[in-house]
Amino acid sequence: MASTKNVYKLFVGNIPWTVGTRELRLYFSEFGRVLQANVVFDKNTGLSQGYGFVSLNKEGLENVESKQQHILEGYTLHLDKNN
Repeated sequence: MASTKNVYKLFVGNIPWTVGTRELRLYFSEFGRVLQANVVFDKNTGLSQGYGFVSLNKEGLENVESKQQHILEGYTLHLDKNN
C-alpha cells in the first residue's frame, strides 16, 4: 500500500449527475494512477450529489494541475486539493 505522503486527495465539484464513480475514475486515469475515486450519492434518492473525491499519486496530481480546465460531459469540474 502506498504511504499517505504520496497520496493526494482532490475534492471534485460540479460533477454531472450522469457521471458515476467508474466514469470519474476513467477521466482522471488519463493523468496518472488513480488510487481511489468516489462520487457521493444521496442515500435516500440514489441521485448524485454533484461532487466526489479522487486520490492520485504525485505524478497524477501534477498532471491534473498542469491542465487549466477539466471538462467532463460538458461540465467544468471544480477541483480543490485537500493536502
